[in-house]
Amino acid sequence: MDTGADMSAVRIEPITTAHIDGFHRALDIVARERKYLSMLEASPLPQTRDFVMGMIEKGNPQFVAVIADEVIGWCDISRHFFPSHAHRGRLGMGILPAYRGRGLGRRLIETTLRTAREAGFARVELDVYEDNSRAIALYEKVGFKREGIIRRAARIDGRFIDAIGMALLF
Repeated sequence: MDTGADMSAVRIEPITTAHIDGFHRALDIVARERKYLSMLEASPLPQTRDFVMGMIEKGNPQFVAVIADEVIGWCDISRHFFPSHAHRGRLGMGILPAYRGRGLGRRLIETTLRTAREAGFARVELDVYEDNSRAIALYEKVGFKREGIIRRAARIDGRFIDAIGMALLF
């Protein structure tokens, strides 16, 4: 991991099967921080592979940030499965700790949102833990609006965490 890397060397790419192992690794690292994601560790690799393959097959936007062939971040939007809600998608993202605060999140989310808009999404939703001020600031910068508080949204290590429901309309 080259944490002193020039961020202009980071490529934002649509996820492919070649990225699955790296995505799984990045997902596991962020999940094990126990601060940002609902999962506390990545699902087993076969389940992660199924998730990625399903995203690709359904045409859901999913991008990875790659430097020197290492996945260092991701952003995806999963379309809602009910036909009457298929205009909606749920956003998920994460960046390895060493690469945060360097503009990568904005590059990832803007690319993914642009693709979602082109794919006909009319609304993108997310929940973010209320103490994740960096993520909240990013989401607001790209146009997300707060819609409400989800009280006791998660319980990690015996502590309840509220979340903020946010959405972006196209």
